Amino acid sequence: MIRIEVSPQDIAASRFAISPLIETVHATWVLEGRVSAGALQAWAARWREPYRRLGRPGLALIQAISGHRGSGNVDFVAPPPTGVNVPFDRELAALRATPLDRAHEEIAQLTVPRELRAALEGPHVVRLIADALEAVWREIVSPEWPRFHAVMERDVVWRAGRLATSGWAAALDDLSAQVRWRDGGLDCDLSSDFVKRDLNGRGLLFMPSVFGSRVGVYLDDAWPYALVYPARGVGATQAGGGARLEALMRLMGRTRARVLAELATPATTTQLAAVMGQALGTVGEHVAALRGTGLITGARAGRGVVYSRTPLGDALVTGELTP
Repeated sequence: MIRIEVSPQDIAASRFAISPLIETVHATWVLEGRVSAGALQAWAARWREPYRRLGRPGLALIQAISGHRGSGNVDFVAPPPTGVNVPFDRELAALRATPLDRAHEEIAQLTVPRELRAALEGPHVVRLIADALEAVWREIVSPEWPRFHAVMERDVVWRAGRLATSGWAAALDDLSAQVRWRDGGLDCDLSSDFVKRDLNGRGLLFMPSVFGSRVGVYLDDAWPYALVYPARGVGATQAGGGARLEALMRLMGRTRARVLAELATPATTTQLAAVMGQALGTVGEHVAALRGTGLITGARAGRGVVYSRTPLGDALVTGELTP
């Protein structure tokens, strides 16, 4: 159990971030078959063979030192980002600048396969890992990054709103069964040992992930303390079950039904267009039609309008009418 103590100062200092580099690492776990692809089964099936053809030696090193629950990981491979729109190239540059001594020190804490130890302890380990992640990003992740980013951005908007208006308990309620708010702090069921950390006013960095199927934490004092969690809405188009969604598509048309399903997580028209791969004008027409029939509603947020389903829209998608 990991216990993270939170003060009022930490609540004010906490923030959200999206990391294309960390998502690229997570993508390798999915493509290696180490974690479930979940709602991204079709994406994984499409990209597994191109991933294998990359043939980068650093890919095996990444798998050896990251994503091992309970047995330790390194932090230098994917340091927590500083904002929602940090470019991949900036994060990659930070990885490439990792001092070799630090990389070796972190790797030395792990038990790694004997056949990889020479490369992991060698002088080129940072470059090999960075080159491999750059190849995965350029060839595989970046083509669909606008859609993935829109999903995570929607999660940030929704969860930050809950955090501001209803507090941490409400914002974290559906994050994961492994994380719960209790007695002014976070209990994370991620370790068999009891570990306690105090944020000491630095706040917590929340990072949604489209590839991550489980919660993870960064507790290295060299970086901001961070919580990585599965983003809402990755499988929104599966809402209500496949058969029900297909019936909804026959009733109102495929695109309009998809818009309604996607709005299980509130979104702007621009975000919907990115997630669905549709023209902004086309999505806007469907949003207007759904709003006109009372299935969705819009609320202004800054310069944009965030749309969400009404109880009637929820009932149409889920088949359950909430009083």
